[in-house]
Order: sequence, then C-alpha cells, then structure tokens
Amino acid sequence: MAFIKLYRTKLQENYHFLDDLFKTRNIEWGVVSKLLCGNIIYLKELIALGTTEIHDSRISNLKKIKKLNPSIQTVYIKPPAKLSIKRIVEFADVSFNTEIYTIKLLSEEASKQNKIHKIIIMIEMGDLREGVMGEELIQFYGEVLEQPNIEVRGIGTNLNCLSGVMPTQDKLIQLSLYKQLIEAKFNVQIPWVSGGTSVAIPLILKNARPMAVNHFRIGEALFFGKDLFTGETIENMHNDVFKLYAEIIEITQKPNVPDGELGENVAGNSFSIANIDDLSGTSLRAILDIGLLDMQPQYLEVEDENITIVDASSDMLVVDITNSENNYNVGDLISFKLKYMGALHLLSSDYIEKFVV
Repeated sequence: MAFIKLYRTKLQENYHFLDDLFKTRNIEWGVVSKLLCGNIIYLKELIALGTTEIHDSRISNLKKIKKLNPSIQTVYIKPPAKLSIKRIVEFADVSFNTEIYTIKLLSEEASKQNKIHKIIIMIEMGDLREGVMGEELIQFYGEVLEQPNIEVRGIGTNLNCLSGVMPTQDKLIQLSLYKQLIEAKFNVQIPWVSGGTSVAIPLILKNARPMAVNHFRIGEALFFGKDLFTGETIENMHNDVFKLYAEIIEITQKPNVPDGELGENVAGNSFSIANIDDLSGTSLRAILDIGLLDMQPQYLEVEDENITIVDASSDMLVVDITNSENNYNVGDLISFKLKYMGALHLLSSDYIEKFVV
C-alpha cells in the first residue's frame, strides 16, 4: 500500500514563519489550498493553523471549507465559468475576474442571493495567462463600478504560472502604479494589491517589495518551503511537510537491458541505453506498489540517495537499489520527498491513503 504522510509540526513551523514574515511587513495573505484537493483531513489541519483566508480553484473545495468553518474568507482564484456562477457566489466570498460579461453574471446572482460579492481584477503583466490588458484597465474598472452587489476588493496579477515570467521589483512597482491610477481617476480606495504567489517571497525577504503591494496568495512555500528563484529551501523552513511511502512488492536481480523487439511503453516512451553504463550487466531492482495512475516519477525524490528511479508503468514503479546500503526486503517501505506537482498528483488520487503525523 502506498500512502502520504503530512507532518503537522513542520507544517505549523512553516506557517508561523510565513505569518511572522508577512505581519511584520503589514502584508495580508491567504493560504492556497488547491494542493490538498479537498481532502478533509488536511483541510482541518490547515484551518487549525489559524488561517482566516483560504484560496482555491475548485468550488467543491471552498464549499468544504465553508462547512468546516463559515467564518473563513474564501477566494476563488481563477476567472469564473458561467455554469459555476451560482455556486461561486454561494461559497466564494471573493473571486478573480477579467471579463465584464462574467462580472455582470456575478452581479445578477449576488442580487438574487442578497449578497455583496467581492472581486479582484486581475491584470496582465507579461506571463500571458489571465488578466485585463493594462491599456484597457480604466475603461474596465469604470464598467465594473456600474454593477450592483459587486465590490472591488483589489487588483492583482499572476506571474510565473504559465510563461515563467518572474515577479521582479519593476513588475510590482508597475502593479502599484495601476492602483494609484485607478484611485486617482475614480476617487476610490483599493484595499488589496495582490502581488502574486510563493514565487514573490524572495523579494519580500529582501525587502524589495513596493509598500503598496500588500497581499499575497501562498501555497507552495507553505508546503515545501521553496525559494522559486533559486530552487533551494528557504532558510528556517521545511521542504518535507509531505512524504510519500511506497511498499516493495518484488526484489529481483535483472538485466540492465530489455530482451526482445522494442516499441513504445504504456506512457509512450521508448527504451534508451544512453544512461546505462554496463549493457551486459545486471542490477538489483525493486518494484513498488505505485504507478503512473497516481504519480509522475520526475516529481519524486527518493530519500535514500543511493536508489535511482528506473521507470514506471500504470500501477508499478521500478527502482534500482543496487548501490543502497540498506538491506531492503519485500514488504519494506521506501520514502520519497515530493515536488509540488508530485504532491498534486498524489493528493488528487483516491488510491493513495492520507495520514497526519
């Protein structure tokens, strides 16, 4: 059986590190929970941290959060689909928006539900995902102001999510200038300037963030402690809040090269001898009870540094344990640290058990 463990103390320590980082700089922040895929056990752990604002890209997850704690401010972090409008107004206090058509639908639904729905207007800053073009922002904001039951909570941007554009100081200064422009033009106050996600934390640590940028959405740094500029772990944070454990179901000495006519495997890959030093030799291989149905091997990092991942099929993962100093047996567990996308695959699988330590 393969399973994931969440280490509570490490999660708490990462959370308090971030909370102190933001509070000492008068920054508001929300936790992005989409990695947890609506798992009730883990959502309860998140809420127990004391967070008052949770972001997600699935309405079903926000519904669970509201059921667990109705006082938490929920934020839907992508432009709403027409078919989801009713549920978004019902379960999301705030949503990200880029289309007047959609905002009008939110306005109509909010009126029906006798609610004020808050929105963040997302601005295109170069990453080429969602966002209103800068030159259209003033006209866009003017139209938004005409919509009843809609409150503009802030403006924001998403960087590094599609094209890899990084949130530099210049980018965030530009975002700050949009706030000044709107406030001067319409004589309004913009409470939030939401400067992005975990990728912006290095700028905050260097105190290079423009003061007007006062809100962030944090997921990856909380769960993995990662500096997305360098790829290293942020000092005083943990990179192993989550670990995967998979059981060995076979150990056999086998040839390094397959025997027979070769074609593509189930994943569409072809065998390559490029990384094999001894074509006539053998290696001690272990098969683990997890496969492509639940994970992608490139997002796993074996904790035993002397084990290498060979490849995976739909339900099994093959690793080379030849050089390991551990005397593994069938039934033993091999542990893995996870990258963000690795955890996302695993947490979305109903076949992987989830535990808290």
